[in-house]
Amino acid sequence: MSFKHIVSRDNPVFKQLKKLADNARERRGEGKTLLDGVHLIESYRETLGESGIELVIIPEGKSSVEATGLIQNLEHISTVMLPTLMFAELTPVASATGILALIKTPQLTLPEAPAFALMLEDIQDPGNLGSMLRTAAAAGVEVVYLSTSCTDAWSPKALRGGQGAQFVLPIRERADLIAELQQFSGNSYATTMQGESLYVQDLTQETVFVIGNEGAGLRKQTIEASSKTITIPMAKTTLGSVESLNAGAAAAVCLFERKRQVSLA
Repeated sequence: MSFKHIVSRDNPVFKQLKKLADNARERRGEGKTLLDGVHLIESYRETLGESGIELVIIPEGKSSVEATGLIQNLEHISTVMLPTLMFAELTPVASATGILALIKTPQLTLPEAPAFALMLEDIQDPGNLGSMLRTAAAAGVEVVYLSTSCTDAWSPKALRGGQGAQFVLPIRERADLIAELQQFSGNSYATTMQGESLYVQDLTQETVFVIGNEGAGLRKQTIEASSKTITIPMAKTTLGSVESLNAGAAAAVCLFERKRQVSLA
């Protein structure tokens, strides 16, 4: 193991780490990203092994018990120590977790004919995207397609939101959703504020749900390329009703309704 104590922002190692933390194009070009926190690094290690972990990054000062234990387990991997302020520049949260890892971005095999898929169009918030990927993995989704304008699934914030989902869930980024919908042999459901109720659909067949941007929803062309337009019925009171669910909540309701129907079939 090699160990370096880096104190200058001009150091080439820190410059590379900073670019990977901030820039999706850099992450795609390098095929690398940063993992933040003990849980996420352990999840990567348990799922994909240690060969993809290239560097461990720690801040100056005393590490937490969990971080210290992980550092000892990864003692054969090169480590750099940074001043706390420089370390904080690489983390996606205000309070630093105490350990980062530079990894090779996993390339999971995409299924040729998925029976259960999720398509996300123009999702902008990385934490929201990560949460939706986590939900998709928990619901048994076989592949997720992200449109060209979706935020990066491998940003530190999206990875933190996914809590390991990206390590087990095949993801196709920068996908042409219209083309994918045209090729999908099952039923594709565009979620909107209008349409048939989710709960009257037969979701036991091959299914893909299409979820749109947090504010604008789905594009007209994407809706037209889908088999059906559906909505999630919401309660009405004397004071009116909520206009819509947020994208993450809508995805969770749809995905687990499909899981429920399949489990009862």
